[in-house]
Amino acid sequence: MGSGGARFIMISQLLATGGIWLSLAGTEILLDPGPGCLVGAIKRKLHPEKLAAIIISHRHLDHTGDANVMVEAMTGGGFNHRGQLFLPADAIDSEPVVYSFLINHLEEVETLAEGKSYKVGQVSFETPLKHIHGVETYGFNFDTGRHTFSYITDTRYFEALGQSYHGELLVISMLTLENRPGLDHLSVADTERIINDAKPRIAILTHFGMTMWRAKPWQIAEEMSQKTGIRVIAASDGMRFDLGQLAQIV
Repeated sequence: MGSGGARFIMISQLLATGGIWLSLAGTEILLDPGPGCLVGAIKRKLHPEKLAAIIISHRHLDHTGDANVMVEAMTGGGFNHRGQLFLPADAIDSEPVVYSFLINHLEEVETLAEGKSYKVGQVSFETPLKHIHGVETYGFNFDTGRHTFSYITDTRYFEALGQSYHGELLVISMLTLENRPGLDHLSVADTERIINDAKPRIAILTHFGMTMWRAKPWQIAEEMSQKTGIRVIAASDGMRFDLGQLAQIV
């Protein structure tokens, strides 16, 4: 529901920042509900009251701006005690991103930790690594029973990334064009290296910052496809991807 990330894209809304909506094995899951998530969901005729879980990778605003309103919507305004919330410990203990009265509406709240596994309906997921990103941050490997996919959220590059995210589909937050000192985000070169190491069937680039957007990420994705021999797609706002496509790729 949004292909943008970081502060300047977020506050300008040149690209939407609504996160990722998963519809898997009859289970609806929301990842990283940034600003505009609720409006984006309703615009696309998605139904927040059907969500089984909300998963937050880390507590930055572009990943949590609509967390409270999405919990409110998932629980029917608080009248239905239901739904799961997964988030890092520092997103609920030291600086909560969800109000305490909303926490009481939820059926379950679970904190994420490195190397742990979780379950939502028929879908399982794991958090293989703690990322390098200033606040407690995790990416995810999902298993639907038919397909696997991985989501690498914000982080500085380190070698274990390409070895730890092994999904058939790999979604990567590629915020910036080039590496900059002190910036804990992935660049084009970092992303290409991860794709070469992980060797997914398809990779989707998303969470573009301003410099990345100006560099035309769809062109970068095409160049990356040619270099890696793996199909690379640049996400766009409202884009849908059917995991059934993975079975068609040898």
